[in-house]
Amino acid sequence: MGHSLAQLFAGQGHPVALYDTNETMLASVPERIRKNFRTFLELGLATEADVERCLAGITLSSRLDETTQDAGLVIEAVSEKLPIKQQIFAEVEGYVGPDTLLCSNTSAISITSIAEALKCKERFLGTHFWNPPHIVPCVEVIKSEYTSDEVFETVYQFMKQAGKQPVKVLKDVPGFLGNRMQHALWREAASLLQAGIASAEDIDTVVKCGFGLRLAFIGPLETADLAGLDLSHDVQSYLLPFLETSPLPPGVMEERIKEGKLGVKTGEGFHQWPPDKADRIIKQRDRVLLQISRLVGE
Repeated sequence: MGHSLAQLFAGQGHPVALYDTNETMLASVPERIRKNFRTFLELGLATEADVERCLAGITLSSRLDETTQDAGLVIEAVSEKLPIKQQIFAEVEGYVGPDTLLCSNTSAISITSIAEALKCKERFLGTHFWNPPHIVPCVEVIKSEYTSDEVFETVYQFMKQAGKQPVKVLKDVPGFLGNRMQHALWREAASLLQAGIASAEDIDTVVKCGFGLRLAFIGPLETADLAGLDLSHDVQSYLLPFLETSPLPPGVMEERIKEGKLGVKTGEGFHQWPPDKADRIIKQRDRVLLQISRLVGE
């Protein structure tokens, strides 16, 4: 996420400093950003000059103090472990100025919990971008129990100016908006697979070629309105008792993890992943997402 976020903001003309303790990861950033731009170039949405201008606006550093000391806004994108995030922000707070705003890109961890490590909690909030952030418009701006109204609105407006489609999460709950809905879908999909009701291929197909096609344009509550709330109520009254409600990850996932079938990284998960398949799908995904975003924007 880090290099894509750097690409997003540098592409908007903001000077960006990108920090990582891994020197190899840092060195790979220019090539990874060039790779991200390929689909834009193919669709005529960027030029080679845009690529070079973006890269020129990004400074790479393995020193956190150098990266953050002059920053007006800091966005963290480290691993999803609360102690690590708290440690990073406690250190960052010692380097930045009093007016620097601090944001976490966590996809699920409580923003209020991360803020507990800070002295100036009111300037901290969540900015959850969706992967890949240089393509997907939405960013969830999450207010913690401590975030000031002024900081909340400032970051929301900044994301709009950066070309994103921000949404306001007014109460800090685990998973915020998108991941609560997304993981509810994933839980049901895994439950259907576990019960032998359909194959992984067909479960994914019914999403991609069924109701998923309209989700980029019509949300779930709009769909309920279009169908009629009385009809939606009748369907839910019958259906909801049959849906998966387990508070634990599904057994079918646990089994695959024990077998070392972790997905793309091991070549098998719910699906088989031969060499080059993931790269091909990611390229197709980026191309389709850009085209959908253009259509919805129009």
